[in-house]
Amino acid sequence: MQKDLEDKFLVDFETNQNIAHKICRIYTSNRDAHNDLFQEITIQVWKNYPKFRGDSKFSTWMYRVALNTAISLYRKSTRQLKTQDFDDVAYKIKTVEYDDTEEVQLKALYKAVHQLNDIDKALIFLYLEDKPYTEISETLGISNVNARVKMTRAKEKLKNILNP
Repeated sequence: MQKDLEDKFLVDFETNQNIAHKICRIYTSNRDAHNDLFQEITIQVWKNYPKFRGDSKFSTWMYRVALNTAISLYRKSTRQLKTQDFDDVAYKIKTVEYDDTEEVQLKALYKAVHQLNDIDKALIFLYLEDKPYTEISETLGISNVNARVKMTRAKEKLKNILNP
């Protein structure tokens, strides 16, 4: 039973690991912090995987776990990630390397997004992922109307940062 769960987790996580990398990119500013956050997200997704009931798509559920992990870790005043050992399953995940080479516009966008608050970062991230408002509201645990209002405000903040 455990082996089947591990195998299913590996397939689901490897297929959707870009979600974790993108969230790490938004919430961190260097490779070490990115790798630490990616590891913590992997741990949290693995620890909570048995609770995934399939009521939503795995990717939607993973967005929620990953965003909650990033937000809660970076709200702490110490800004330090707590790491812990976990089963060998983590070492079986084939990860995609973090790519430092980005176009100038993409770097400017990430720099601007870093200036937003945690919720606005999550909203912009999901928007850039072309997620529909129903999925955004489900992922963030807010109403559809609230997601739209917050998104409009977040876009306006981002626009003001990019074009002062």
